[in-house]
Amino acid sequence: MTAPVERDGLPGWLLPVRDAAERVEPHQLSRFLPPPDGGRRSAVLVLFGEDAHGPDLLLIERARSLRSHAGQPSFPGGALDPEDGDPRGDGPVNAALREAREETGVDPDGIQVFGVLPDLYIPVSDFVVTPVLGWWREPSPVAAVDPAEVASVFRVPVADLTDPANRARLRHPSGYTGPAFLVAGRVVWGFTAGVIDRVLHHSGLERPWDTSRVVRLSEEAFGLAVGEHERLRGGPPRG
Repeated sequence: MTAPVERDGLPGWLLPVRDAAERVEPHQLSRFLPPPDGGRRSAVLVLFGEDAHGPDLLLIERARSLRSHAGQPSFPGGALDPEDGDPRGDGPVNAALREAREETGVDPDGIQVFGVLPDLYIPVSDFVVTPVLGWWREPSPVAAVDPAEVASVFRVPVADLTDPANRARLRHPSGYTGPAFLVAGRVVWGFTAGVIDRVLHHSGLERPWDTSRVVRLSEEAFGLAVGEHERLRGGPPRG
């Protein structure tokens, strides 16, 4: 059963997320913050919905043929285009909604944007990313629009993301260790997992979990990650 709408058009369970977005500081989300100048401006849509199984989050799996972040589960999103508007104004919101429509077919008219997180940085690809928070007020059909960019589109129950049994840490080929979620038959890691982890934590939805648990990427995902890490730094992939 759908939870009643309690305030500002949002369901009650989403209000702590909105409140956290309004007060969180950049350093509370990531140690990787944008440089004073430069970086490729982009935006992602952190889209919360709800169906018969309860609250959920919309994610995509990026195509394995992509040059950047190939094969990774991620939020819909991408680089800002000139027509999106001012990068310091409404540009990130427009870009997040546009990219989500282009990647998943979601109808932006059914989405209520309720928050924007501080800009974050992905050093390996030099992206300055603005996470845009949305409530999927009127769900529409979604699917991978272009298989060359998106392998699949899927919804993950928030209950699965908060389940301690699905939480772990993952070590990247660079040596960095970050949060991971074992959900929907996939390992969600990297930037996407980092944002989800911090949103759950600062909104009070996080449940205690074993932070000493470390998991590995599949051989295919590990190979893609190593290849990208070396390529973007100008070196050949190592065997």
